[in-house]
Amino acid sequence: MRRLTLAGSTTVITGAASGMGAEIARQLSAAGAHLALLDHNADALAAIAAELPGTVTTHVVDLSDDAAAFAAIAEVTAAHPAVNALITCAGSSMLGSFEQLTMEEMRWLIDVNLWGTVSVTKALLPTLRAAPAAHITHMSSVYALAAPAGRIPYSMSKFAVRGFSEALRHELEGSSVTVGALYPAGVRTGIILHGRYAAAIDPAVAARAASAQAAMYHTEPQDAAARIIRATERRRARTMIGREARLIDVIVRLSPVRYWRAMRGTLREATDTTTPVA
Repeated sequence: MRRLTLAGSTTVITGAASGMGAEIARQLSAAGAHLALLDHNADALAAIAAELPGTVTTHVVDLSDDAAAFAAIAEVTAAHPAVNALITCAGSSMLGSFEQLTMEEMRWLIDVNLWGTVSVTKALLPTLRAAPAAHITHMSSVYALAAPAGRIPYSMSKFAVRGFSEALRHELEGSSVTVGALYPAGVRTGIILHGRYAAAIDPAVAARAASAQAAMYHTEPQDAAARIIRATERRRARTMIGREARLIDVIVRLSPVRYWRAMRGTLREATDTTTPVA
């Protein structure tokens, strides 16, 4: 398979204003890639763009709005005629048990994590097809390998991103466009600390659960970004990020029904959204 050259061509990054998206942008810019950066946070997006040398455009958009996503990609393709990579990092988290969460809260997360990924991919695919070689890198999650208690909408959305990525890869087989999914675990981006939680949860309880989850993260965003860029250049179909992801992948393969027994104790505090804070 032809290896992708990102320097001198354009990579589109969603969720580029913070976390792994921002770090990927920094590393790609330093390597000579042109960038189209998408995020809903205009101020943070402008701040990241101001750091970067070279050709960088910013596009403020709510990717859960299909029409807005297609309009933003039209802006991207007008500014960047040669796009050969899409990396979707936009997403959020949601704490709460199934009984605590409302339908609206769950739908919001699915819209952000899944439909935002689908809409931007659909809008950009014709442009990617025009490139001699192109790759789509979707951000899934270790929770698309194993579904923990207390993370139902998040896990639903990431399992769906996994399925979308695999099915699209099969549809595009033999074309110039390849598709891969990322399965990160334990990356210190702060997503869990800045994510949402069910309105039914005591804020102090939600903060305790989020902190417990964050305390288990070990991979630095810079290291994760380097792996993501390498996976995009090599057009990999499946990339584990962080030692926890590799471990969970093995556990699920060995025990696809009972893997929760091995995970329950480690995640007890991170999934407890009911016990009052003393």
